[in-house]
Amino acid sequence: MRMLIRAMRPKQWAKNAFVFAALLFDGRLGELGALARTLVAFVVFVSVSSAIYLINDLADLENDRNHPEKRLRPLASGALKPATARIAALVLLVASFALASAFVPQVLIITAAYMVLMLLYTYRLKHVVIIDVMAIAAGFVLRVAAGAAAVQVTRFSPWLYVCTTLLSLFIALNKRRHEIKLLDETAVDHRAILREYSVPFLDEMTSLVTATTLAAYSFYTFSAPNLPENHTMMLTLPFVMYGVFRYLYLIHVRDLGGTPEDIVLGDRPLLVDILLWALTAGLVLYWPW
Repeated sequence: MRMLIRAMRPKQWAKNAFVFAALLFDGRLGELGALARTLVAFVVFVSVSSAIYLINDLADLENDRNHPEKRLRPLASGALKPATARIAALVLLVASFALASAFVPQVLIITAAYMVLMLLYTYRLKHVVIIDVMAIAAGFVLRVAAGAAAVQVTRFSPWLYVCTTLLSLFIALNKRRHEIKLLDETAVDHRAILREYSVPFLDEMTSLVTATTLAAYSFYTFSAPNLPENHTMMLTLPFVMYGVFRYLYLIHVRDLGGTPEDIVLGDRPLLVDILLWALTAGLVLYWPW
């Protein structure tokens, strides 16, 4: 059981926190009903994403054994039997759809779309250059959409979908860069698509996405209809800028970038910056200006 839970990658469950974006930015954090539906949507996505992680590890079993870090995963190391992982993945998928249909039926279609997208990514899309990182970004957008459907948002700005897309592209591109730098000449033995990328190409795309992310978030802070008319949301801009620059520093100077959750949780300045951004955004959205 311990190996099975480890294979479900509990550290990466934090990615599903994106379903709370609609609850926070629609100003519904104090509504117990909306909070309960969002929590259910979060559990649904934890369940379905855990199943996808198991399926992905089953599909990449041989390639993971050639990776210096992924070879230690339960399936790649032989600590978890493939048959156990297959049964667990099926149970998790059934449970996620049953939970969604019973408590938040509005999320059911989005959950199904996420599952299909991730299965396509596992078996096909991750082998198509550029489309692979765009598919990862789409998965994050679907998480946000699930949260919006769960609370039936009324004031949620479309700019946040744009920001989510760009931020997830930023993370995915830097993860590809880390894989190339870490694996060097053996990179294609682990992930064939890496032969289609190069560090300069990824750095060019990252520069474009970084600038666009900051611009999109800036537009959101002073143009979204649900924000205070005094534009106090712009107070969060320094935290976003520092967070992006700090992440780039950790990628380019510290040679990190494999897993975003390890970077965020392992770097105190970045973690403090995120907490300060959340505190400032919360005050702007919920303080009776």
